[in-house]
Amino acid sequence: MAGGIVVCRQPMAPRRSASYSPRMTTPRRALVTGAASGIGAACAHRLAAEGLRVVAVDYDADGLQAVAGDGIDAVQADLSDLDRLADLPTDVDVLVNNAGVQLVAPVEQFPPERFGYILRLMLESPFRLIRQSLPHMYGAGWGRVVNISSVHGLRASPFKAAYVAAKHGLEGLSKVVALEGAAHGVTSNCVNPAYVRTPLVTAQLADQAAVHGLTEAEVLDKILLEPVAVKRLIEPAEVAEVVALLCGPASASLTGSSFVLDGGWTAH
Repeated sequence: MAGGIVVCRQPMAPRRSASYSPRMTTPRRALVTGAASGIGAACAHRLAAEGLRVVAVDYDADGLQAVAGDGIDAVQADLSDLDRLADLPTDVDVLVNNAGVQLVAPVEQFPPERFGYILRLMLESPFRLIRQSLPHMYGAGWGRVVNISSVHGLRASPFKAAYVAAKHGLEGLSKVVALEGAAHGVTSNCVNPAYVRTPLVTAQLADQAAVHGLTEAEVLDKILLEPVAVKRLIEPAEVAEVVALLCGPASASLTGSSFVLDGGWTAH
C-alpha cells in the first residue's frame, strides 16, 4: 500500500543474549530496510540469530511475510514516502540501510523522475532514518549504523547514473555520521559488495542484455563478473556476516570506513 505502513508482529522465541555491549540488559533492537529478500533478509535473520529484536521493513508485503517470525517483526512501508518515515520505530540501536533499486540506461535517456526516485529512496531516506534514530542511540551511549553501499560507492560503471550517485552520496553521509557519533558511542560504516545474488541483480541481467545486445549469460560473464578476480556472485549471507561484525563486540573502533567484499574489483 503506497505510503502506508502495516505492522505484522510475530512472537520472539527465546535465544541467547547478544554480547553487543557490556551495559546491555535487554535485547537490542535493529531496523533493517529492504528486508523482504536478498541482503536485507539475510541481515535480518543474522541479527536475530544474535539475539536482537529485528524490525524488517520493505514495500513487498508477501516477501516480508516469509521473513517475519522468530524475533523478526515485519513492517510494510514505502520508504520513498519521506513524510511517512517518522512512523517507523525510532528507538533502534542498530540501523541497517539496505533498500535499493536499479535502472540501467544512458544518461541522455535516463528518466529524470526515476533519477529523483532512486536518490530519494537510497540517499535521502537513509539520511532521515539515521537522523531520527540518533537521539535514541546518543541517549543510550551506543549505536550502530550500517549502510549497505556497493562497489559502485567507490567505482562507477556506465548506464547507472542514479545508482552510482546515490551510493557515492551514501558513503559521504556515513562518514559524517561516524565523525559526529563517535563521542556518543555510535559507529557508522558502509559495506561495499560487488554483485550479490539478489532479485535486483537478477533483474539487472535482462536490462543490461537489452542495453548491450548480449544474452543474459554473456552479461553475467562479460560485464558483471569481468572486473572481479573471484568469478562468482556473492551470497547475501556473506554480506550479512560483515554487518554482524560491524555490530558485534569488537566493533567500537570500526567506524567511518567502507568494508569492501568485491572479489578483488578495487584491487585493479
